[in-house]
Amino acid sequence: MKMIDVMKQNKPYCSSYSDNPSELQTIAKTLCWKYNQTSPSSHEERAMILDELLGTYNPSAYIEPMFFCDYGFNIHMKGFVFINHNCVILDTSPVIIGQGVFIGPGVCIACAGHAIHTEQRLEGIGTSSPITIEDNVWIGANATLCGGVTIGDGSIVGAGSVVKQDIPSGVIAAGVPCKVIREVTDADRIDHGQLFHG
Repeated sequence: MKMIDVMKQNKPYCSSYSDNPSELQTIAKTLCWKYNQTSPSSHEERAMILDELLGTYNPSAYIEPMFFCDYGFNIHMKGFVFINHNCVILDTSPVIIGQGVFIGPGVCIACAGHAIHTEQRLEGIGTSSPITIEDNVWIGANATLCGGVTIGDGSIVGAGSVVKQDIPSGVIAAGVPCKVIREVTDADRIDHGQLFHG
C-alpha cells in the first residue's frame, strides 16, 4: 500500500516523516498561496483553486484568506461551510466537514501529531487520526481540534477550546480540555422581535 492510500483511510496510523509525500504538500502550499493572494471579488478564481486543492469541494463553501492546509486532498466538504480568517487544517488524515458548518477565525484542525517518546519524536515518527465535524456545527474562534475527534451534529465548541475527545450532538462545549457545558435548547432562540430591521 502506498503512503497516500494510508493517509486517505479513515483510521489512525503512525509513520516516519520521510514517508510523507512532500511533493503533494508542495502543491498544496502553492495552491494555498495562490488562494491567499486573490481579491475578495474573485469568486470564480477562488472556486477554481479550491476545486483543485480540496478532496471534495462544494461550491457553496466559503473560505476567508488566510487559509493553510498540509495536503488538501484529505479535506471533504459536504455542503455549505463558512471558514473564517486564518484557519489551519493539518489534513494528514481525512477531515470530514458537514453542511451548515461555521468555523471561526484562527481555528486549528490538526490530524497530525508527534511521537510522545523523545527519541522517537527526534527520529521523525509521527501520528495521525481523522477528524469529523458533523452538520450544523459552530467552532468558535481560536479553537483547536485534535486528531481522532468527532464533533456531533448541531453542537457548538466555544472560542479558545482544545478538543481532545468526541463532543456529542446538540450541546455547547468549551474549555481546555473541552467539556460539555449544557444542551442547546429552544431557550437559546433569539426573539425575532429583538432583531434590527433596517
